[in-house]
Amino acid sequence: MMKKIIFSIFLTFSVFYAESIVAQSAMQIAFINSNELLEAIPEKVEATKFINDLNQKYKDELQVMQNDYNKKYSDFISYQNSMADNVRLRRMQELYELERQINNFMKVAQEDINLQEQQLIVPLRKKVKDAIYQVGIEQGFVCIYDLANPAIAFVTPDATNATDLVKKKLEVR
Repeated sequence: MMKKIIFSIFLTFSVFYAESIVAQSAMQIAFINSNELLEAIPEKVEATKFINDLNQKYKDELQVMQNDYNKKYSDFISYQNSMADNVRLRRMQELYELERQINNFMKVAQEDINLQEQQLIVPLRKKVKDAIYQVGIEQGFVCIYDLANPAIAFVTPDATNATDLVKKKLEVR
């Protein structure tokens, strides 16, 4: 009778141990390339085209402004010796004001391009991240590594955060 009890306990533990080994061997780790995924989204092509077109419009306008500045500067250099002092001073102020306008235009243009990228690209990155998360859950992956970014893109919600254990081992807080 005692042998049967010991045998059944042994059998029970063996089954649980075997199940844990099978569960561990069934852990799946996957990888993705988030840049490739992002480029595959049709809205990304449209967003990139919009941003490139906007950038080109700003470059064209900047070129017009620089051409105007260069012409006025060239005229100033050519005729400065024959100008009255107050005219020369006014032209110098005009050139300074044009420089300031060009610098301000470049700053505003860059800010606008950055804002447009934020508004158009960030939601697409979130869409990719959400899809990675859903695939991770649906497929039962333990984690998904991102080849485009040396980080883990997904970790199962059931995973253990070992940060505190490592801190304890390192004797840090």
